Amino acid sequence: MQKTHADPSFIKMLQGYSLTSAEVLYRMPDHPALLQTFFWQFEDMAPDYPRLRRFLNHWEREIEAIIHSVRVMHRGLVAPQEVRLVRDGGQLH
Repeated sequence: MQKTHADPSFIKMLQGYSLTSAEVLYRMPDHPALLQTFFWQFEDMAPDYPRLRRFLNHWEREIEAIIHSVRVMHRGLVAPQEVRLVRDGGQLH
């Protein structure tokens, strides 16, 4: 019998990670009247968003652009209570 391994991204989903989108509105020092946008999609864990927080902390330390606002969209695709593990689902020929 062949042993199968679950996909690492599926394991992360079961742990609570899900697709997160962040839209960062910012201003550059040389063009303060111009509002620019940066859009980023990544896997993160709501409601604390540790990956997004690390990114924004890095931005504030290392990037000259001043953040105006951040909009976060998060959708849990799979939750542990939605998954039922089955030992043997049978065979189809």
